[in-house]
Amino acid sequence: MSSLRMPQSLLRRLGGEPADAVIRHELMEEQANSLGRAGRKVETALKALAEHPGGEDRAVVLKAAADAVWGFFVQREVMGLRDRNAVIAHYGIPREVLVRLGAR
Repeated sequence: MSSLRMPQSLLRRLGGEPADAVIRHELMEEQANSLGRAGRKVETALKALAEHPGGEDRAVVLKAAADAVWGFFVQREVMGLRDRNAVIAHYGIPREVLVRLGAR
């Protein structure tokens, strides 16, 4: 049984860095960009919630905010970032959103 090996062309140095370092850098860059997009989604959803006057459709806006925050928390945890308190403080996530997160 043979094992798969990285092609020799990829093992050469690219711009002074080993190919695996370049790939790791690109993956980390994509993770950072993705986390940034999720953070902007949280900001937008929380702003919409704060600006919502109330009424029948507030539950829809509240759910959207809770979904955005939950997705952001999950993405951070996958990346090994588990300190939720700092995120809650930074974004000013209201208690009514946090209560809705619960077990999913």
